[in-house]
Amino acid sequence: MNRTPDITVPPLAGTRAVVTGGSDGVGLVIARRLAAAGADVVLPVRNPDKGAAALTTIHEAHPAASVSLRTLDLSSLESVAAFTRTMRDEGDPIGILVDNAGVMTPPTRQTTADGFEMQFGTNHLGHVAVVDGLLPLLQAGRARVVHQISIAARSGEIARDDLQGERSYDGMRAYAQSKIAMGLFGLELGRVAAQRGWGITSHLAHPGVAPTSLLAARPELDRSSETVARRVIGVLSRRGILVGTAETAALPALVAATAPDVESGSFHGPRGLGHVGGRPGPQQLYAPLRDDAEARWVWTTSVDLIGAERLGLAAS
Repeated sequence: MNRTPDITVPPLAGTRAVVTGGSDGVGLVIARRLAAAGADVVLPVRNPDKGAAALTTIHEAHPAASVSLRTLDLSSLESVAAFTRTMRDEGDPIGILVDNAGVMTPPTRQTTADGFEMQFGTNHLGHVAVVDGLLPLLQAGRARVVHQISIAARSGEIARDDLQGERSYDGMRAYAQSKIAMGLFGLELGRVAAQRGWGITSHLAHPGVAPTSLLAARPELDRSSETVARRVIGVLSRRGILVGTAETAALPALVAATAPDVESGSFHGPRGLGHVGGRPGPQQLYAPLRDDAEARWVWTTSVDLIGAERLGLAAS
């Protein structure tokens, strides 16, 4: 008897879904499952070779899947603007947006093309800019927007006095901040969307712990080999001990994106010991995500930093 956790994804024919970070790992599983359910899946990717490999993987499993690539580098606001313009020019409403892509714990401080600390700029601000640029299409599709945060957001804070880690940089602290900011923005998006009648809902999810490329060798991030933590996670995952796999880690975001009984502001993650693996289910908001005033500050500050395209996020 197969005891691996799974869910049923409802039919999604006629729904356009956008999944960032969908070229490998958890994002690829999310994209594949959405495509298998009939969604028209768009994968915005930075690396075209990885994107092409992802298309092959999905089509090998589901030959009739509708899935296509677009170009996107979340660490460049110019690239985000080009991607969102392309999508608006295509004009197709978006019913699901999964903000899944991210970078994790560069050992030394790196910056984006726009001078932001790499994790804050990519994981958080890049996705804020995506939401801003796609807002008309999200409204047209009455979309669910899913923000993939992390159990790292259980602790930490927004360093208002050193947001970009210029005075003091710690990779894990900066990673946690980026995911806390993403979560606070996601919660505020749900509240603002309801107040302004946008017709979209906003949800949080976290994958628990699973062996993905986040902690793999990333020379461009000054990490020449996979971390010790990544090797340990891989061993535990293969033996079915405590942590999840890419397949199970994708389930909370899939629930948030597709389950019929999910309300805006929901937070889903694994329900196993320590919430690092197991069946997906509702989670209590982490302490750093419970401050509505902090969420409003993150919203305002983020919109100012990205120079929102005035499509909605910056409106009064």
